[in-house]
Parts: sequence; C-alpha cells; structure tokens
Amino acid sequence: MNCRSLCAACCIYPSISSYIPGMPDGKPAMIPCIQLDDDLNCKLFGKPERPAVCVGFKPEPEFCGKTSREAEEIFLALLDVRSCRN
Repeated sequence: MNCRSLCAACCIYPSISSYIPGMPDGKPAMIPCIQLDDDLNCKLFGKPERPAVCVGFKPEPEFCGKTSREAEEIFLALLDVRSCRN
C-alpha cells in the first residue's frame, strides 16, 4: 500500500517520543508533525535526518483505512483503547 495524498494520519494522530528536527522532545498525539508541508507531505522523506520510527512505519490497511477519514477514525479508536488501559 502507498501513502494516500493529503492523508498524513501517521504524522498527526500518534505520539512520537523520539527526536524530530524542530520537535526535539517528539510530538504529542493529535498534533501535526512540524515537518509536514502544506500538502501534508513529509519534508524529511528520504533524508537521513528522518526519524527511524517514521522510516519504519509502513502504510497498511488496518491503520490507514481506505480514506483519510477512515484513517482518522482508526487512530482515534486506537488512542481511545490505549487510554482505557491506563
């Protein structure tokens, strides 16, 4: 599966605890990564400074769904499940 244009769900909804250029402490859930451009493309894609967690993330139907809205719903459901565990 390829990334969908204007989706960037993986760059918005999950928290990332590792260093991101411009976000040295990572990013909280629900906050867009500072490295997203206006078209929701990663400015670091293919560059060595892109965090390993981002390089390792591969788009898959169970996380990305078929539409951007479906991806949002999946991530929000995952966040809700995780908050219930704490």
